[in-house]
Amino acid sequence: MKAIAAFTLAAAAFTLSAPASAQFAKPEDAIKYRQSALFVMGQHFGRIGAMANGRAPFDAKAAQDNAEVVAQMAKLPWAAFGAGTDKGAPTKALPEIWTEQAKFKEHADKLEAEAVKLAAAAKTGNLDNLKAAFGATAGTCKACHDNYRGK
Repeated sequence: MKAIAAFTLAAAAFTLSAPASAQFAKPEDAIKYRQSALFVMGQHFGRIGAMANGRAPFDAKAAQDNAEVVAQMAKLPWAAFGAGTDKGAPTKALPEIWTEQAKFKEHADKLEAEAVKLAAAAKTGNLDNLKAAFGATAGTCKACHDNYRGK
């Protein structure tokens, strides 16, 4: 019984450590995945932005809920920028993503970190904290878009 459990655990670990690109059958699947993840993140981020910029009334619970989604979604799209996913479906991703992978990863890591800070700020229930964290996170998004997203 212990041998079966050890084998199952080893198989699960191997499966989870497989390259992210193996998750997608075709480059188009990866492109759709990352676009979908970024779309959902953007929708929730936009709701926070509306509150932070005074276009919508501040709702501490809604801000917290949306910020938690943003923090989770910020982890997802990066695995879908693997080799060969620069072609195959319409995409605004610039070729520099694949030629400047270390720099692109820095942007992704920074967004993930700022999204965690945004979620923490939202949990305070304080609009000023939310505004500051929203501004920092938005700046991170803009920096990456400026360098790696076509028009």
